[in-house]
Amino acid sequence: MSGAVEARLAELGLTLPSVVPPLAAYQPAVQSGVYVYTSGQLPMVEGKLPVTGKVGAEVTAEEAKELARTCALNALAAVKSVTGDLDRIARVVKVVGFVASASDFTGQPGVINGASELLGEVLGDKGVHARSAVGVAVLPLDAPVEVEVQVEMVSA
Repeated sequence: MSGAVEARLAELGLTLPSVVPPLAAYQPAVQSGVYVYTSGQLPMVEGKLPVTGKVGAEVTAEEAKELARTCALNALAAVKSVTGDLDRIARVVKVVGFVASASDFTGQPGVINGASELLGEVLGDKGVHARSAVGVAVLPLDAPVEVEVQVEMVSA
């Protein structure tokens, strides 16, 4: 444990995972000034996607919401990989969630609530953010959900 945020994760029964290695030519997160931008985080668990397919077809909205929580946890790991300390988070500024959707699925906001709710549970008021929830035809590796996060950091 390195601080209050990771202690809060432990209280919630969560462990900060290892950073998901890039699947192509990018970094999991980059810092520019006081902002950290994560790349899109898939719901990888120990290097694998637990579920694949479209939400509203092979994947239920409830399953996808849980996967979005995993994406947010992976995003926090990516933030820590470049800042070293999650306690320096001043606030989550923006969350963008992508949902691989069946053609008639319109519940993208409910799915991405999984990520938003996790950030609120872990960070309290610092986790309140602006957000987009977008339905797409397909995501890398046939993942049902992908989430990216922009975070403002307190200067070290």
